[in-house]
Amino acid sequence: MTRIVPASRRGARVLLLGLLGGLALTGCSWFGGKAKPAWVDGGSAEFSSSQYLLGEGQSASKSAASDQAYAAVARIFKAEVAAQAKDWESYLLVETRGGSNAERRLTLDTITKVSTDKVLENVTVLDAWYDASKGLHYVLAGMHRGQGETALLEKMRELDRAIESDLTDARQTADKLTKVRDLRRATRTLVMREAYNADLRVIRPSGQGSPSAYHVNDLTNELDQFLSANLLLAVEVAGDHAEPIQRSLTEGLIREGLHVTHRAVNGDGAAPELLVRGTVRIWPIEVGDPKFKYVRWCSDFEVVESVSQRVLGALSRGGKEGHLSDREATAKALRVIQQEFSSDLAKAIASHVFGEAPLPAAAAPPAGCPRDPLPVTPGPATPPSF
Repeated sequence: MTRIVPASRRGARVLLLGLLGGLALTGCSWFGGKAKPAWVDGGSAEFSSSQYLLGEGQSASKSAASDQAYAAVARIFKAEVAAQAKDWESYLLVETRGGSNAERRLTLDTITKVSTDKVLENVTVLDAWYDASKGLHYVLAGMHRGQGETALLEKMRELDRAIESDLTDARQTADKLTKVRDLRRATRTLVMREAYNADLRVIRPSGQGSPSAYHVNDLTNELDQFLSANLLLAVEVAGDHAEPIQRSLTEGLIREGLHVTHRAVNGDGAAPELLVRGTVRIWPIEVGDPKFKYVRWCSDFEVVESVSQRVLGALSRGGKEGHLSDREATAKALRVIQQEFSSDLAKAIASHVFGEAPLPAAAAPPAGCPRDPLPVTPGPATPPSF
């Protein structure tokens, strides 16, 4: 027997099947989430590259996918900053030579982090999608180019005002240290300003930045020439192994970007503005160790204005070193003084000259070395060379 289905029920069935088919094709959230966005496969009219700077991440964790997306955007800026670093070579060279004091170093890593962190303030998650079949989260992060450009230009105008103010002060003051500090600060600010300009070139579709009226190399050279002509340092070391220690300290000051003359020692050359003078002593001590011999070392240094003899600050340090013989223990102590203490002292002096940190106040009497006569220590078996 043939069963006749009413027309109204046939229409409802056709409609239901049509809806189910449409849902299967579109991937509605009722059945496994929203449809796969076009940007997952590399293109999207909604988030076009002409309007957005984009980065994509994918991971089993949504938070990890978001981190990857942000990192993808950050890498674009870091690559551009690194590419521009050759223009700041003369400044960064001095900074790199000087060591790794985080408080006063402006290395390429620091520059890229500071500028990129500022840029990433304008980056947001634009879209996300979960692929249930693969168990993967996809995240699209990006920055609206117009908004990012506005924020960067505002920051760059602020830096331009600071640079102009410092340079004006530097070229009007008669005080040597003030001039050095103003020039140094202007150069550091200009390096950061140039990093933001590199970011601006990334954000703008044209790839064009907004150049500064100044160049890092020009300001670096101006500062270096002023230091060499007007703010020379002299070094005088007395006590045990004075000659190699004096040489190491001199080399440390030069690595910091300062200029050293020998006039205070032999009367030749240009007159020094500052004198770094001090005493180092090394002597054997008994500690009751049957296998090792020990020596103690001490140092007292002060920085003095050559003309007025006013003491600007001082640094005292000491320590104990041990080895199989007195001679080897002495050599070890000498290496510590040459490599570590001389570097720390040079950094402290440079920080004072450049206005980044004051020198420690001088103690009266100096705190490092004892006042009583000390035993004579043997020289090192093989004088270390640095």
